[in-house]
Amino acid sequence: MPIDGDSQPKSPVKTKAKKNRISSGFFRFVVTRFLLIIPTVFILVTVVFFVMRATGDPISAALGGRLAPEELQRRIHAAGYDRPLIVQYLSYLSDLLHGNLGTTLTDNQPVSSILTQYGAATLELSILSLIVALVIGIPLGRLAARYRDRAQDAAVRVFAILCYATPVFFLGLVLKLIFSVWLGILPSSGRSSLSSTIQFDRLVSPTGLYIIDAFQLGNMQVLGDVLLHAILPALSLGLLTAGVFIRLVRTNVISTYTSGYVDAARSRGVSERRLLSKHAWKPALIPIITVMGMQIALMLAGAVLTETTFEWKGLGFMLAQYLKARDFVAVQGIVILIAIIVSVVNFIVDIVSAMIDPRVRY
Repeated sequence: MPIDGDSQPKSPVKTKAKKNRISSGFFRFVVTRFLLIIPTVFILVTVVFFVMRATGDPISAALGGRLAPEELQRRIHAAGYDRPLIVQYLSYLSDLLHGNLGTTLTDNQPVSSILTQYGAATLELSILSLIVALVIGIPLGRLAARYRDRAQDAAVRVFAILCYATPVFFLGLVLKLIFSVWLGILPSSGRSSLSSTIQFDRLVSPTGLYIIDAFQLGNMQVLGDVLLHAILPALSLGLLTAGVFIRLVRTNVISTYTSGYVDAARSRGVSERRLLSKHAWKPALIPIITVMGMQIALMLAGAVLTETTFEWKGLGFMLAQYLKARDFVAVQGIVILIAIIVSVVNFIVDIVSAMIDPRVRY
């Protein structure tokens, strides 16, 4: 009996060719997205450089009025800030390619050492805040979608609006007032107590990530102290992002929850819990992951205010200090590093999105 063409098994050659096309398409996608980081960072570096020079040379901005005019001019000439702006720009790009970000004007430290010393603190705060945002945002978003237009949904939406609309520094002050001043159960500032800091100074090769360093010490008391100091800053910054995640998860889960294939599964008697967890949740992940990359940028911006509020000595805290001192060389280096981090994070998010949904490659 002749076999119908539609029921014939697929040719192994065709299947292999299709897999090769997918692999090559994914490879081109990765390479293209990676190469886009270069012009993005270049444009940001250029904008930051010229904006920092809009009010004059950095030395006059930082030290003007505190030095004699002759000494000020001598320093400006020694630093090369009396050269034409385009020459300074090309020289700066050349230094960047060699890993030289310059030297701070107020405390005469290499900018690269500032980034190394304080970058770990900002990284730790960002990771903890992202965990808070995911732990709070995703379950509440799914809850709101499941009980759409009911009391639970309304309560969650109000909570999300409050999280997103409340300034992060104000939320930080409120949390400090409640948990540090009134209840006295959590520390109000810093990354650790003085005794823990002394312990960290004894480490031969500290990472700057206090949680990891506490494990290196093998001291659970120090670990508990570090975690207690991290709760309020992580909550302040994490709740801001959690508000975005709640609304995003709710909207996308509702969109897939009311689609045709979910209705077909419901008609077959699939439980609502399974519909939500198996059928509606995974398709809703793609836009959530995409937006998550943009939220990293928002989180790094919020880190400036959070770190200042809690005296959490990271890049955000130092950026605020150098801005007050008008040390534009240091500010320029910190802003460029943050721009690179955001670009790399968005690249990683694009790759993850492409792995989940191959349609984004084309």
